Formats: sequence, structure tokens, C-alpha cells
Amino acid sequence: MSTLTRRDFARRSAVTGAGVALAGSVGALATAPGALAAEDPEVAGADAEGHDGHGHGHGAPGYGPLLPDPKGLLALPAGFSYRVITHSGRTKLETGEFTPSNHDGTATFEGPRGVTLLVANHELGGPRTKVKYPVPLTEGLVYDPAAAGGCTVVEVRRGGEVAQWVGVAGTATNCAGGSTPWGTWLTCEETEDRAGQNGMTKDHGYVFEVDPYDRRANRSPKPIKALGRYAHEAVVVDPKRGHLYLTEDAAGPNGLFYRWTPPHGFRPGRGKLRTLADDAGVLKAPKCYDSGGRFVDDLSRATKIGTVYGVDWVEVKDRDARTVPVRKQFDTGAVTRARKLEGMWWADGGAYIVSSYARAESPGAQHDGQVWFYHPGRRTLTLKVLLGVNPDPGKDGAYDGPDNITVSPYGGLVIAEDGEGVQHLFGATERGRTYPIARNELNGGTPEKPSYSEFTGVTFSPDGRTLYANIQTPGIMLAITGPWRRQRP
Repeated sequence: MSTLTRRDFARRSAVTGAGVALAGSVGALATAPGALAAEDPEVAGADAEGHDGHGHGHGAPGYGPLLPDPKGLLALPAGFSYRVITHSGRTKLETGEFTPSNHDGTATFEGPRGVTLLVANHELGGPRTKVKYPVPLTEGLVYDPAAAGGCTVVEVRRGGEVAQWVGVAGTATNCAGGSTPWGTWLTCEETEDRAGQNGMTKDHGYVFEVDPYDRRANRSPKPIKALGRYAHEAVVVDPKRGHLYLTEDAAGPNGLFYRWTPPHGFRPGRGKLRTLADDAGVLKAPKCYDSGGRFVDDLSRATKIGTVYGVDWVEVKDRDARTVPVRKQFDTGAVTRARKLEGMWWADGGAYIVSSYARAESPGAQHDGQVWFYHPGRRTLTLKVLLGVNPDPGKDGAYDGPDNITVSPYGGLVIAEDGEGVQHLFGATERGRTYPIARNELNGGTPEKPSYSEFTGVTFSPDGRTLYANIQTPGIMLAITGPWRRQRP
């Protein structure tokens, strides 16, 4: 692929007047109540149907207000219901151990005869001796016996019966990840622990592949070192070019968005990534610049929906971070960083990427979350969602700290909130209106008593009828069903 230079991008921007046209069916999303974008009438102002940019007025998006749950678990709109699929310390695996805790990134896969398969991460760090419900050390599926994290595979059968087993064990702080076009799950370790740190016996900070269909394929877990060793968050696959894009949730300095280019002749597929040499392909980080050709040091600098940055890519020198963490290997001005890079989702020919929040560290552009869209053909990042600083997280109705994300089959995005105070699943339409889908009431999640346990693993079933999501603490997987319908932009 030819390089889009800073000069080329500036010249193109001068001709078009707006850089590059926005791409993707989600469109130029604005945000929740209190969002920065809502202050701009050109972005989130009233439209001809009487919408006011905040989800009010006739024709408002969503499914109506959330109704308190008599069971004190999940508030949902009228007509919706939920079912607990797994619950840490209560439900059990096939081998008799309790479901591990701290559910995180999750993906669904279509099984035979109406079966839905899910792979769920368990974000458990530190030595397993200090974790009440670690991922069991199933024989043949263990990377490091000292680590508590890993993945479980959950089978939900048509009649409602649930089975669970271990996909990989002995990994650490399995946060998000991503599914592949060939039907596997890439689980990401959000840690940089080396052997000898926090009780670990092996180096961590890698990506592992888990096959939900073939248990034998998961034996003898092997890290995919070609993708680098750092605090991984999420990963997506470009099915056309074979590139993998990865996010890093780290600070001091802020983390990076990465692109891995496969070696010439590599044909991806089930189990192929684990056959790669440790230095296979090329791992790079982005260097962004605005329409005037000026370098952008951090994505938090963007203050308006529709901001478009051109992207160059800078090669990582030591992807295994043998002496210096990957994000610290770049000189000032060499790459573009972002605060808390979180979930990703591949759709509309590119990657939707979450940057969770930037407050004191970015006084010129404080925000409580962004969603960007990377277009690989145009080599551009476009700001789609911008959440303003939530003035009162204890009150219901405002959203902050986006984390896991999915593109909805009913239009727009569905986002799992990991902010302060009340925690939600919420949607964002193509024109930027937001609406609630669920509220966590388990951990004191009411307007009077805010919740502090995040939602994770938001993903739809293959047929689009069920929305799966997790409450991370104590670790509960939920299936939400109801009168889903296409959301008006």
C-alpha cells in the first residue's frame, strides 16, 4: 500500500475543504447528554423531525426509560428481559469448578443446531493464590500455572441449557480481545508482567488464540509474540488486507494504537497465527497529523465530531519489550498516543476504536470518552463520538468512560460503560442521539446509590436476537432479549 504522506493529506484537505468524507453506516455520531458535541448545533442540533440532539422530543431513539428490577440486578426498558447465563461462584464448569470471576471481553459464534458459543475473558491479574475464583488449570490448556486469568467457552443450547469449559488458562489480566474471520477468539493480556514479577513464572503481555469449536486446538497454549508484548486491550482483523489492529491500555506515557502487517505469503486461518516466528511481519504505531499537516501528539486534542487525521505508521523497534516497554521506545513527536485505548470493532470496512477518557492530562480538550473510526484505504482516523465530562456521575442519564463496543444490527453502536457512578449499556445512533439499554443495579446501581462495577463484553448473538453483556464484578454473563428494532438515525 502506498504511503499517504503529510503533504498529500494537507493537499487533499485543502481541495475538499473537510479532509476526507466520513465513512461507515454509523455516520458522524455525537453523544450523550452533556456531550461536547451537543454544544455544536451543526453536529447535534435539532432536525426537521423535532429532535434536539439529546434524544428528547418525539421520535426519540431507543426503547424508553429503564425500569427498576425487582431482583436488583439489571434495569431494562419495558418489554425487555434478561437471563443469567453464568455467575462466578454459583454456576459451574463441566469439570465441577465454579465459573471464574471478573468477566470481560466476549464474542459469540454460531454453533450447530441453534447453539450459540461464547468465549469470555476473565480479567484476573496477579498470583492465582490471591484470587477466589481463578480460571481452573485444566490439563493441557495452561500457559503459566502461577497466573489466574484466561478464557472460558460457554455453550448456550436452544432449550436454554448451558455448558462451560476452559479455553485457555494460566494467562494474566485477560481484558478484551477480538474475534477473527476464521471463527476463533484472540484474547489479550493487559499486563506487562515478566517472569518473577507478581509471582509469574513466564513473561506476560501477549495475545493468545482460542478456538471455541475444537478443544484440541487450544492445547499447549502459545503466545503470538509477533503481535508484541505490552498492555493489550483489543484486536480486530482486516479481512481484506490481513492486517491486525491492536489497542494498548496504558499510561505514563499514554498507550498506542498498533497495526501488524503479516509477512509476504502468509495465509491467515484457524491456528495459523501460532505458527508465526516471534519477529514475523511488521508492528507499527501511528503518527497522525491534521489537515494543515501539523503533528498531533494525542487523540485527546480533538474537540469536534468529524475531525479527520491522516495517519502514517512508524515501526516498533523491539516488539517484545526486552529492555524498554514498547510505548516508551519512541521519541517525543514520533507517534500519536491516546488516553485509555479500549475496545474495538471491525465494521463498515474499518475499525471503530474507543479512547476512554482524558481529563486533567488534557486540559485543552477534556472529555469522558471518544470513539474513532480508522479507514485503512484512506489511512485516516475520524472522530465519531465525543463524550463531555460527566458533571455528576451519581445521577442517571449521562454516560462516561466508554469501554467495550459493538456495532448493532439495528443501527449505530452499543457501548459498555466503564466510568464513574451509575453504569450503563447505551446506544448511539447514526446522527448522534444516545439512549439507555440497561443499568447495573446489582452493585448499588441506582441514582441514589451509584454503581461502580463496569459492563463488559457487549456483543450480539449471531442471529441478532440476543444482546450478551457482562457485569465484571463479581462476574455475571447476561443475555438480554426484547423487542429490538431498527433505530432511526
